[in-house]
Amino acid sequence: MEEIIAATEGILVKGNPEGVFEGLSTNSEDVIGGNLFIPLIGERFDGHSFIPDAIKNGASGLLVQRGEEEITGRVPGDLSVVLVDDTLRALGNIANLWRNKFTIPVVAVTGSSGKTTTKEMIATVAGLSGNVLKSRGNYNNLVGLPLSLLELKPGHEMAVIEMGTNRRGEIERLTTIAEPDIGVITNIGPAHLEGFGSVDVVMEEKGDLFSNMKDNGVAVTNRDDEFSRILADRWMGRNISFGIDENAFVRAERIFMRGERGVSFTLEMGGIGKGIDMNVVGRHNIYNALACAAACQAMDIEYDLICEGLSAFRQIQGRMDVHRLKSGGIVIDDTYNANPASAMEALKALSDLKGNNESIVIFGDMLELGEEAERLHEKIGRAMADTGVGSVFLRGGFSGAVARGAIEGGLREDHIYFAETPDRIMETLRSLLREEDWILVKGSRNMKMEEFLQAIIEEFD
Repeated sequence: MEEIIAATEGILVKGNPEGVFEGLSTNSEDVIGGNLFIPLIGERFDGHSFIPDAIKNGASGLLVQRGEEEITGRVPGDLSVVLVDDTLRALGNIANLWRNKFTIPVVAVTGSSGKTTTKEMIATVAGLSGNVLKSRGNYNNLVGLPLSLLELKPGHEMAVIEMGTNRRGEIERLTTIAEPDIGVITNIGPAHLEGFGSVDVVMEEKGDLFSNMKDNGVAVTNRDDEFSRILADRWMGRNISFGIDENAFVRAERIFMRGERGVSFTLEMGGIGKGIDMNVVGRHNIYNALACAAACQAMDIEYDLICEGLSAFRQIQGRMDVHRLKSGGIVIDDTYNANPASAMEALKALSDLKGNNESIVIFGDMLELGEEAERLHEKIGRAMADTGVGSVFLRGGFSGAVARGAIEGGLREDHIYFAETPDRIMETLRSLLREEDWILVKGSRNMKMEEFLQAIIEEFD
């Protein structure tokens, strides 16, 4: 209890200052006996209203935010209550307290795209040499990252976590909480512009990972990304670069695309080279693999183990996950999320994969792009035409902008369809889809493009 009070700069309102909690929870439904309950406040909820439920489920202590003190009068006498200025900040401080009880290397991964895949690759490789904690799913924000760190246990030998952001200052705070030894920036592009305004600000936000990292930390940077090169030049510590550029320390050579079976390349690192076959599609996944290799090299993982782990990695559901339909067509599930950079990479991958066959794109809006949204959706439309997409189905408020861009790029207007619900596309898709044709399904998370994917699988599989 005393450590928590000190870390959160809180005030013990009631309870034993030498008390001990058995874990913590931010969800009253997940509380078990002995837990410390931390009620968070969001735009549409206030966790303080769930304190009675947390107590009923066995909470033995509460953090309470200033302004909610009246709750303490209704708390049973045997419960501990600590008053803090901000429960969200307190959660991060407690996670930092816990993180510093471990001397294991911590790897933090951020970037405009490829964060989760790179994190999963690192965890796969590192798992061959030790017990790894990885952040669950996309637990990458001011709530998810602390909860991930709080899962550290004595048996863990390394940790890899993801850092996401949609407003200025979040990466700085996340870095302060996690205190990573190794920081990875996959790439920097126009994502979450609604919160940042420009790619230059995105660069500064991502760069806060290095600015707030330990002085003896290692920066892993993308040599082929112009914004990442700027950040690498600013970093005064050890830097391991990756890319296809010949000046990168970790690089890919002799790249060969094996269609739906994946990609092959030679992993060059420190004068050593070895051929790798990976079961992932798209050139962008080669960059993710190189970022992974660089991070693992920073952890002194053996080169052969890095190659073995990359070869063993399997694609994550919703991120360029390829399914062959019984009807003969092939669908790419890239429904997890979308921004301009990831959309461009998906279209390039689709172009490489389809070969001489036809391709169809089912596309939902890219969200959180602010004033640039219209222009960036038009740009994606032109990219659809430039990469040889045969037909497109569009969903969302920016469908018109995508259509304009596609028409300007040369796609025939009668090959563009607007469909807000899956059932609206099925009849047309039945007449379009032929054996060996490719379908890409992509859009921002809130567009729920997995509904279209499921409809396709049910119809054609």
